[in-house]
Amino acid sequence: MNKPSILVIDDEPDNFDVIEAFLTEHGYELHYASSGQEAIATLDTFRPDLILLDVMMPGIDGIEICRQIKAIPKWQVVPIIMATALSSKEDLARCLQAGADDFISKPVNAVELRARVHSMLRIKQQYDRIESYSKLQRNTIEVLRGNLQELRGNLAASLPHELNTPLNGVLVAIKLLMETSDDLDSESIRELLDISYRSACRLESLTQRFLNYFDLELAGTSLKPDSSDDKNNAKFAADILSSSLLIEYWATAIAQQTERAEDLICQIENTELAVSCKHLQWMINELLDNAFKFSQPETPVTVRGECKEGLFHLWIRDRGRGMTAEQIANIDAFMQFERRTYEQQGSGLGLKIAQKAVESYGGCFVITSVYHQETTVYLTLPLETSSRDNIMMSCGELFN
Repeated sequence: MNKPSILVIDDEPDNFDVIEAFLTEHGYELHYASSGQEAIATLDTFRPDLILLDVMMPGIDGIEICRQIKAIPKWQVVPIIMATALSSKEDLARCLQAGADDFISKPVNAVELRARVHSMLRIKQQYDRIESYSKLQRNTIEVLRGNLQELRGNLAASLPHELNTPLNGVLVAIKLLMETSDDLDSESIRELLDISYRSACRLESLTQRFLNYFDLELAGTSLKPDSSDDKNNAKFAADILSSSLLIEYWATAIAQQTERAEDLICQIENTELAVSCKHLQWMINELLDNAFKFSQPETPVTVRGECKEGLFHLWIRDRGRGMTAEQIANIDAFMQFERRTYEQQGSGLGLKIAQKAVESYGGCFVITSVYHQETTVYLTLPLETSSRDNIMMSCGELFN
């Protein structure tokens, strides 16, 4: 911790010697100026936490010097103790009006000087602490305001479009049923109901994804295993299946849902991760959903995981449409991947959910791609017994 800095302003060097003798053994850094002009010129150099100022000086007196220092916004909060032989109430009032914070009588008494210096420095330290907290709070508010403005703009621009597609599917199917039900056979009615059901499922899935995304936004970097209401799932992961088996289980389920079970290749080293079961499932579901969505049937989707340097490294690779460098750089929760070319199939939200979940555990998340050929998502996660100190060190050695 830095020593408190005290600037003594006095035209008599002998007076500084006395003050220095009284304070030298109390952990202060003392500086001297023989005039007000010299003192003001050296404020930025000495950066005092306290000023001891003699009132009676030739030329510009201490009261005027005090007024000039207090007129500088940067130094208004620095306490000034006036050393004076004056005792009239009028003189003391003039000192107060100039901005003085305390007084000490001359000749200076050692005990009184130490007490007043200690008191004023304590006040200054409390002010600095409050100002530091206030600055942190202001910065936090500005960051939140910026995030909210960005989120509001993205929501206004993108959310209606995302929700309208499945919602329109439901509305159109119901409208056709209402208008033509008397003329439709049972097979046509079942087909319209199936369209409505699948659109409603898409709408529910999209809504849940946004809720997951906002959940991660609110959690920030504070995610910990079992820190949410996920205790039952986490216990299931710990007591019945290892994390690696869960990854393979979820990957297989998604492959079966998309009728791509034959295309899935899993090579995952057995391990336990210090990651919530719920968040791990979000990562795997979103990344595998994108991998199958943007690759053709009968092309491989590989999931490879290994433990190295105290971390779990996971690669998910597909031989699909790939992404451009610009698309990778601009991934966010509301970016849609090749919307015009590939209709409404969006990868931005899913990738952002996976990225935020990984980074919330201190992990590394990197996407590499060859456009129209392949995409690989690489990430690291903490092991059950590992330290997070090694996580970012692994980012330099992504692909072996």
